[in-house]
Amino acid sequence: MSKREQWRKVLEREVERWSAIPYPELVSALRDGQVYEVEFESRKFQVEVEMLENADRYIQVCVAVDDGSLPASLVPACHTFVCNKPNP
Repeated sequence: MSKREQWRKVLEREVERWSAIPYPELVSALRDGQVYEVEFESRKFQVEVEMLENADRYIQVCVAVDDGSLPASLVPACHTFVCNKPNP
């Protein structure tokens, strides 16, 4: 499995985890963004999660994954998703 394929596996898992979080908790957790490490198949990966947009009806979130190696990590694997705000 290539380096990018490993990153994609970790990315899929992290996007699934973050997109399942309810809106109020998600906004609170991403107030200052999140940077942390996870382990997958005995390797460590860096994960960055941040809110890209806070629109009237939704927020847009970006999840990025890499393994810290240069120069490949200059372009991490990333995915964005939208979380709708609750109706007033």
